[in-house]
Amino acid sequence: MGNIVDLVQSQVIASVKHQDDIDMATHSNANIVFLLTGDLMTTKNYLERLKKYKKTTFVHIDFIDGLSNTRSAIKYIAEEWKPQGIITTKSNLIKFAKEEGLMTIQRIFLIDRNAMKKGIEIAHSCKPDAIEVLPGIMPTIIDKLTKLTHLPIIAGGLVSTKTEIDCGLEAGALAISSGNPKLWNLDL
Repeated sequence: MGNIVDLVQSQVIASVKHQDDIDMATHSNANIVFLLTGDLMTTKNYLERLKKYKKTTFVHIDFIDGLSNTRSAIKYIAEEWKPQGIITTKSNLIKFAKEEGLMTIQRIFLIDRNAMKKGIEIAHSCKPDAIEVLPGIMPTIIDKLTKLTHLPIIAGGLVSTKTEIDCGLEAGALAISSGNPKLWNLDL
């Protein structure tokens, strides 16, 4: 399966929040796509479209309508949809996904120092392949996180300019996820 560091070719990850943006993601420079839209009926089709264009796709299962937070839901995703991996805020789902051979990204919301400390503790206990931190426009915090964990850091949320992407990467993030299609074609 490899590791997430080896998967990253473009350091901008296309974070697709709307069905209408899937085609833009397929034609973008981003080789990794975070899928944050869909439901039980549409997600497999979205994944197949993205795979056709050689996009490595992670499904953010907290956003897929109709999924439950169960082992059987993860098993279904692994066997039927076959994404590269999942993104979730729920550590038990990270564990289930790893058991099914999926790569995992733990999403953490950095609302204060306590949330940062707790998020790192949880990530170290469930051992995802990477941590996605939101909001992603805090270079000093990204720098601190890279010193607190050996896990790769992906920064996302509120990122809207190339300068913000550059600052996050300079602070030590592996990649930056952005929902802004205008940023998906940067040559990074």
